Amino acid sequence: MSITQKNLLQVLAVSALALGLTACGPNDGQTTGQKLDNAVDRTEQAAEKAKSEVEKAAETTGQKLENAMDATKDAASNATAAMGEAGVTAKVKAALVGDSELSALKIEVDTNGGAVTLSGEAPNQAAKDRAEQLAKGVEGVTSVNNLLTVKS
Repeated sequence: MSITQKNLLQVLAVSALALGLTACGPNDGQTTGQKLDNAVDRTEQAAEKAKSEVEKAAETTGQKLENAMDATKDAASNATAAMGEAGVTAKVKAALVGDSELSALKIEVDTNGGAVTLSGEAPNQAAKDRAEQLAKGVEGVTSVNNLLTVKS
């Protein structure tokens, strides 16, 4: 027997074995083409499900990113407001230092949303009133609560 004949016999034996196994397997009444079509349908359904899940994940990620951006904007706004208040406080302190009768070291300045509170001691009523006027003249000050006490 030649090598070609041996190869042909081997191919025929494997084919016969495959046909025998197929014939012995469960027969659900479907042809091989139908089985293949069903497999393709299941694969397409799985792909659609995966696509839907990826889209949901992308949407969720986008929402989380948007929320993070909003939180960052809020934090930046709060920081800007705090810096603005610190700037107003510094400007009021500078105005008080410029007055020879007022001691900026003895006067505490607190700013909250443009409202300035002065506390501490003033040497006399005129100095107390002047401190209030100086604070009111600072850009960004919306009101002044003058809690300065007059030194007796």
